[in-house]
Formats: sequence, structure tokens, C-alpha cells
Amino acid sequence: MSIVVGVKKGRDIVIAADSQSVVDSSLIIPADNNRVSKIVRIGSAYLGATGWSLYENILEDFLARQKRVSLTTRRSIFSFFMKLWRELHDRYSFVNDQCDREHESPFGDLDASFLIVNRSGIFDVASDMNVVEFGKYYAIGSGRDFALGALYALYDGRLSAEQLALRAAEAAVTFDARCGGEIEVRKVSARR
Repeated sequence: MSIVVGVKKGRDIVIAADSQSVVDSSLIIPADNNRVSKIVRIGSAYLGATGWSLYENILEDFLARQKRVSLTTRRSIFSFFMKLWRELHDRYSFVNDQCDREHESPFGDLDASFLIVNRSGIFDVASDMNVVEFGKYYAIGSGRDFALGALYALYDGRLSAEQLALRAAEAAVTFDARCGGEIEVRKVSARR
């Protein structure tokens, strides 16, 4: 129940996320009682997550045991999530092998989505671990449709990458009750 937005414009690549915490898909925790950071710095990249908040704990534990992590290319991102997938099943025994699905799929399901920004661009990691690169912008989470609509309407104007990401996240917070709190923004410079 979140919004995470990535925007690339000019030499800037930005990631923005809301900070609202939702428990059991229905209980919204007030910002003055719990503020969640949905963006994690991993090396020179930023990773934003939507889905089960337990991933924050799992990623923190997983990353503490890694010597070197590279999230610079589509392939390295996929390799990172393949390693995480193995660890989810080998180390974290409370993780179900497959969650209930409305439709059959031959692939595993993280039951979460991730957005990564780095100097190379914006990468979406879907719940089935498919990694897709986007050239201008993308958004994940329950407020995605509102954020993408705002980005589509505003991208060609004069706003910077940071302003666009903020506006897109604000649109999601305004129109999706499952998004809220303060908006966190992080920026990297694109490769020349």
C-alpha cells in the first residue's frame, strides 16, 4: 500500500516514495506514530519497495551478510533478486513457497514490487522477478495509476526530475487512501 516513483530527466534520476505505514491492508498508522522509509541505498543505487513491510527486515538482514552488491545493470539486478529468492527459501523458513493466486503462473511470486534507480536508469522488478528498464519514468504501488497519469501529463513541461517525482507521489497520496505521509526523495546523476 504505497507509492514509489522513478523519474529520469536531463542528467538527474530521482526516486520518491510515501512514508505511510499500513497494517493488515486496512489500519493506517498516523505519521507521528510510525514513519516508514521505503527507499534503501544499496551501493550507488536506491531501491524502493512496495508490498509486505517484512521485506524491510529481510533486506536489511540479507544485505548485512553480502560482501558486495551491484545493482547497476538489468542483469546484475536480476542476479541480485535470484540470490534473494534462494535466501528467502533457504534462510527465512516463514516465507511461503507460493502464495495463493487468482490465476496460474509457472513463475514464483515475491508478492512485492521493487523500483531501482541508479546512474544508468530506472528499473522495475515485478513480483515474478521480471526486470524492465524505463527511459523516462515509472511508478509502483497502489497509487501507481495516479502517479503515472501525473507523469504523463507533466513530463514534457519545465519541471525537473525531482519536481516531477514529487508531483507524481503527491497525486498518489491525494487520490489513493493507501498512500500517505511525508514524501521522501533521493537523487542520482545519470551517466554521460
